[in-house]
Amino acid sequence: MFYRLLIFPVFFIVIANPFYINAETLKFDEYEVKAAFIYNFIKFIEWPDELPKNRPVPINLYVLGYDPFGKALGSLQGKQIRGRTINIKRAGSPKGLINCHILFISSSEKQHIPEILRSIKGLNTLTISDTAGFAKKGIIVNFYTEGEKVRFEINLDAAKRANLTISSKLLGLAKIVRDSQSIGEN
Repeated sequence: MFYRLLIFPVFFIVIANPFYINAETLKFDEYEVKAAFIYNFIKFIEWPDELPKNRPVPINLYVLGYDPFGKALGSLQGKQIRGRTINIKRAGSPKGLINCHILFISSSEKQHIPEILRSIKGLNTLTISDTAGFAKKGIIVNFYTEGEKVRFEINLDAAKRANLTISSKLLGLAKIVRDSQSIGEN
């Protein structure tokens, strides 16, 4: 109960200024801040399966590998955005991610990035991580810190491959990157 009271101010601050968060000033855990970012990213990204408005599809958010969030993502479970309910799930491997809309890839999966990206090819999955260099390897959104601020970069090539539409407002706040090498279409 106390945790829910603590996370509410983060969402309020994020809604008031959704992409400029100073983790040190707020005195919140880094992964609470990143969970708030993820929540707000959903508002500025459109998935192709959103088109049938008569039956909204839930938003399945998976964490693959070591889960650095702890309880931070739990606050998103069951929340609704544009009539879609967020479901948080953990995955031990890239198999079974068929209904995955958002995939947070932990740094523990660094050696498996090509395999992971092949396993979700064509699934319109927003990939997110917080590991240096992951965006240039084909991850769509990658968190990084600059000073004491949590920032993010977006790989436009990867977003295009996933057939996701990212708002210009979100793109205007991100560091834009491209693939560092040709990501195989294997």
